[in-house]
Amino acid sequence: MRAGPVPVSLWHRLWRITGRVAVALAVVALTLGVGLRLVPSDPAEWHADPLGAVRSGAPNDYLVLPQGMNAPADRTMAPVQVPALDLMSRFDAIALAAPRVERIAGGPQLLFATYVQRSAVFGFPDYISVRAVEGEDGAALAIWSRARFGYSDLGVNRKRVEDWLAQLGSGR
Repeated sequence: MRAGPVPVSLWHRLWRITGRVAVALAVVALTLGVGLRLVPSDPAEWHADPLGAVRSGAPNDYLVLPQGMNAPADRTMAPVQVPALDLMSRFDAIALAAPRVERIAGGPQLLFATYVQRSAVFGFPDYISVRAVEGEDGAALAIWSRARFGYSDLGVNRKRVEDWLAQLGSGR
């Protein structure tokens, strides 16, 4: 038996279904994008001292600790010969100059601050807590950058912290 042409009514139904699926996906994407931007950032929950970071084990955070600390970290920071307040103030300026970043708690004068940076498209929030530590050899930073949602961040937190530290080292 030979197959004939597909009836027009079948093509019409397929076209209508495809259109409805596309509209549904657009509504979900819009809802997700708007919804994530409206999720509040509670400082009581996210203003966490990086020196006492309790990590989940998921690959969605990045921790920098001052050199000589006896704790697991992704990287250590050697002390620099500037006062802790100056180091923290420079870091604060770099963080706040980055796109979509705001400070949600603390500040340079407290030597402890937490920032939120949202992704460009959907507004996924990442939290970055920073503490300046003064030692005998100078000051260093403890930085804990972590994603609020998801299991993996595809290296976004590591890249952010490394970029900001590179700017700090270059004096920008």
